[in-house]
Amino acid sequence: MKKDIHPQYFPKATITCACGVVYTLGSTKEKMEVEICSACHPLYTGNEKVLDSAGRVEKFKARQSGAKTRKAVSKKEK
Repeated sequence: MKKDIHPQYFPKATITCACGVVYTLGSTKEKMEVEICSACHPLYTGNEKVLDSAGRVEKFKARQSGAKTRKAVSKKEK
């Protein structure tokens, strides 16, 4: 390694999450604060909420079929 070109390394840096969990890792910053971690992220905790009951493809197909029927009706009216 070349001298004086690398940032200072902190082998016992503390990372604090908004949920209160504190991790000790190696980093170039001595202290960091994060908003979400593996202890509170829905993907890791299993509390993932499915907001979309129908998938995006199904919604798109439903809109397209509705548009086709509206076009057919408007052509018949002319």
